[in-house]
Amino acid sequence: MKTTRKGLRDGELEKDTYGRLTCSECGESLKKKNDPDEVFSLRICADCGREWKELR
Repeated sequence: MKTTRKGLRDGELEKDTYGRLTCSECGESLKKKNDPDEVFSLRICADCGREWKELR
């Protein structure tokens, strides 16, 4: 699982005009899943199911 920064550099993620992360494959905005026991949160694409880590 990649981080959101690597996803942006590799072209897997894009930012829309408001700065929200979107999946470049399907164009959907990413959902955020916070786990209080982890140092990172997960950014998940609802359509294709791909996941990226985002450090808090």
